[in-house]
Amino acid sequence: MRASRHIWMSAISMALGIGSVSAQDYPAKPIRIVTSAPGGGSDFISRLIAQGISGPLGPPVIVDNRPNVPITAAFVSKAPPDGYTLLVAGSSLWVYPMLNEAQYNVADFLPISLIAAEVLILAVHPSVPARSIKELIALAKAKPGELRVSTGIPGSPPHLAVQLLKLMAAVNILDVPYKSALSAVTGVVGGEVHLTIYDAALITPHATSGRLRALAVTSAMPSALAPGLPTVASAGLPGYESVGMTGIFAPVKTSSSIINRLNQEVVRVLSQPDVKERLLNAQEEPVGNSPEQFSAYIKTDIARVSKVIKDAKIKVE
Repeated sequence: MRASRHIWMSAISMALGIGSVSAQDYPAKPIRIVTSAPGGGSDFISRLIAQGISGPLGPPVIVDNRPNVPITAAFVSKAPPDGYTLLVAGSSLWVYPMLNEAQYNVADFLPISLIAAEVLILAVHPSVPARSIKELIALAKAKPGELRVSTGIPGSPPHLAVQLLKLMAAVNILDVPYKSALSAVTGVVGGEVHLTIYDAALITPHATSGRLRALAVTSAMPSALAPGLPTVASAGLPGYESVGMTGIFAPVKTSSSIINRLNQEVVRVLSQPDVKERLLNAQEEPVGNSPEQFSAYIKTDIARVSKVIKDAKIKVE
């Protein structure tokens, strides 16, 4: 994983300085955004961005759906670095190769912009006698191994958020893996497990109805998607932060002029009130930043996730 980080950092440093290909005549043909299967968050975000940048750029921007991130990333990594094949993916883009054999490396891509942040909420079953993060940690320490937490796919943002919580709080909470996000949340609602960490879109309806008790968000700052909820860090676990991000990328060696042109258009779209509203309605927080800021975020997240995977001994069976 150290080698992977070194390769990524070197590629970013070199590629951000590339400027030999001019964006003056770009684009001269349709652009393709490759992303995961239809119906998911990445698909929704891809179509929102494609619709927003199509007009100003001129040629149409087409969304090309493929089954999953490993397949989409491998495909885009082999595409010509001419700005006509782009990738929209979440943090699994750099987490997947840490746990699995992959046909690509994070160094195969250049960041264009972060698009949206996935808000995760820590919630417990109403029967759990904890109404704050401090009380939950105290309860877990008083009853080591007795509390059960529903988790999802190893390496997914909710799974990593749970493992980081357990590591930082030094508590023994039993992982109960579920095959889907929906079943992981309904497992808490049904009392099969005591708590979970999942995205706001799944947690909020149950918290509103009283079937779950939401305690905190996992982001560094409070979220407009979870009004009134503190962060885990401010509520008893200083320094805690674990979120999922979705961004847009181009193949490595794409010229800096094209990267910057695409960045300007994506950030412009994300600043529009109707786009912000649509993202928030989909329980996604709009971001938008520079390629340099995005690459810095990825470097930091790779280091953070690498440590969680190592310390929690996460493996894919």
